Amino acid sequence: MSKHWQARWITDTPFRSMEPLDLFHKEMDAAESVTHREDLQHHHWLVRTTDHLASIDLESVPLYMNITADDYYKLYLNGHFVVQGPAQNDAGHYYYNRMDVSPFLQEGNNVIAVHVYYQGLVNRAYNSGDYRQGLIAELTAGDRVLVKTDETWRAKRAKEYIKGDTFGYSTQFVEHIDARKSEKGWKELSFDDSAWLHVHTNDQADYSLVEQPTPVLSVYEKKPHSVERKAPGHYLIDFGEEITGQFTMDAEGEAGAEIEIRCGEELEEDGQAVRFNMRCNCTYQDRWTLSGDNDKLDLYDYKGFRYVEVFGPEQAIRPDSFQAIVRHYPLDEESCRFQSSDERMNRIFQICKNGVKYGSQENFVDCPTREKGQYLGDNTVIGHAHMLLSGDLRLYKKAIEQFALSSSTCPGLMSVVPGSFMQEIADFSLQWPLQLLEYYRYSGDLTFLRDMYPYAEELLRHFQAYDRGDGLLHEITDKWNLVDWPKELRDEYDFELTKPVGPGCHNVVNAFYLGCIQAVNEIRDLLGISYEDDLPRLKKRFIEVFYDPTHRLFTDAEGSRHHALHAIVLPLLFDLAPEESVTSIVDQIREKRFSCGVYFSYFVLKALARVGEHALIYELMSSEDEHSWGNMLKEGATTCFEAWGKDQKWNTSLCHPWASAPVPLLIEEIIGLKPSKPGWKEISFSPKIPAQWEHFTLEVRVPSGMIRLAYNHGQWDEDFPQQVRVIRH
Repeated sequence: MSKHWQARWITDTPFRSMEPLDLFHKEMDAAESVTHREDLQHHHWLVRTTDHLASIDLESVPLYMNITADDYYKLYLNGHFVVQGPAQNDAGHYYYNRMDVSPFLQEGNNVIAVHVYYQGLVNRAYNSGDYRQGLIAELTAGDRVLVKTDETWRAKRAKEYIKGDTFGYSTQFVEHIDARKSEKGWKELSFDDSAWLHVHTNDQADYSLVEQPTPVLSVYEKKPHSVERKAPGHYLIDFGEEITGQFTMDAEGEAGAEIEIRCGEELEEDGQAVRFNMRCNCTYQDRWTLSGDNDKLDLYDYKGFRYVEVFGPEQAIRPDSFQAIVRHYPLDEESCRFQSSDERMNRIFQICKNGVKYGSQENFVDCPTREKGQYLGDNTVIGHAHMLLSGDLRLYKKAIEQFALSSSTCPGLMSVVPGSFMQEIADFSLQWPLQLLEYYRYSGDLTFLRDMYPYAEELLRHFQAYDRGDGLLHEITDKWNLVDWPKELRDEYDFELTKPVGPGCHNVVNAFYLGCIQAVNEIRDLLGISYEDDLPRLKKRFIEVFYDPTHRLFTDAEGSRHHALHAIVLPLLFDLAPEESVTSIVDQIREKRFSCGVYFSYFVLKALARVGEHALIYELMSSEDEHSWGNMLKEGATTCFEAWGKDQKWNTSLCHPWASAPVPLLIEEIIGLKPSKPGWKEISFSPKIPAQWEHFTLEVRVPSGMIRLAYNHGQWDEDFPQQVRVIRH
């Protein structure tokens, strides 16, 4: 049931007369050329109201705030930070947040202050650049609305946020802040806003507001791991690991004095300075102009960084105030813990856990630096890892639904959602039903499976249009045929992957297509939907076209003689490979190892698990090859990288949760713990403990409670929730 709002949508004056732009289109279709007004980009809007609350309002029932903004808001009550959001989505399904704010309110006058940000760029991070801007909020006590946004609220555009250059993929602005122009104390009750103008209401706002199904972000302070004074007014700060958020500090200096803040994921080669002109195509170099009073740095958008360098007048800088404001999706560190006698594997697990933690914002993001985008294919890995690490399935469920809703742009689904940047990748779209099935395996949520099923049918129909007549797909020209990324890690895949793709029929997209059909058939079985099973015919044709009986391997494309890793792994994973070929394929994987990107390594490991090659799985996961998580560790990783090494991609980000495959593979295949009935109602336990493990401990949260497994020199100590049945193998 949709909520009835008594509040009205409020907006800043220049947006009042702007017609919203429709930015949605298929990637290969030419978008209508629109030049966005530059003066409305990087638009910071400060909004306030003061209201009186009686004691009965505070004592009768909890007080809840319903709030959302476009593009983003940060809410303050009586000077205290409360919450920020919302999770991005398009206006047709726009999220609002609801939270108990009773602890922040008092009897008598209260001030509600909201810092609204409209970015105005078309990118993967925000649904922006469409001239939709503003705020709606209600403070409620039970069914009563105590405070609501209307024309009595006052607002002012913040002048201290100076628009700098953009970086990444036009993802973010460099933030230059001039504290001389700031509205000091604007969040406080005592602030005089009588000179501010009343807001405009927009009753034509075209939002369909939906309560956000996920919790708001965890936002907290973090002290530096170390602070080094390099010279007067020059400090190097290390937070000990890569984090996501903003750097903040206090300063007091002459009006007009400048402090420069440089952030980065790593240091320069000499170890003496921050690499702020980052390899991932971001330039983290902000300027802060002091007001002459006590100032506090208040950067708005978030970065991915470990190191910070501060330059400025020595007498103005307060080193004891250095800290980070960290932000990420809530993650209880106790929900999943792993420790073993293999110290390298412990560290690999931890960098993957950190990558997922900091790469999970209001959405899963492929990286918190260059793109900040939620990619459909990345989520196959990230969502699986996150469900195990957090015991919280809500973020994955939201992502699956968001991609389903992108069918309004293309029934074959978009590949980056939310955001106003249109991108389509065939391989990624074909993985959506696999993700839906994986979510069901963990959740047992049959209602959601049924709700999402029609999108799976539409997806298949979209791709069936590219059937060349024998059941195989060719020339899928409306979407990028990816195979793997970066392109240098495609193991010399023998097919021209131009964009749009050229003529011919190649292996990987067809293997994913058959895997997609398998998943949809399984969903149909679960829902009791009858269907004609065309899979045996398609499998037979796939083998006829791509199988090389001489080498007992699969070729990359029709007419090719090359056997890339990608071409042999997916037929093994999706049970397309003849029994006679399994040994040859495994031997080839053993030889090629990870001749692929970190994203595709998930499928390599899953394929090996399907045929029981657990020793090889562990060997690959724990190695120190050039293409390995061990190599990331050697290069100083604290979160998993975008590529196997810093220099193995031209713009490598050092926090990329699509590299988190060891989390699910270690737990489900090596330790052998997985749900055998949906929702963990029955647990399969089939350990494949490596010979080098003298001991290990694993704790995992499932819906019925915590599972604890401990192994010590052949002896087991187990604690399973009483409500579940454990099937041992």
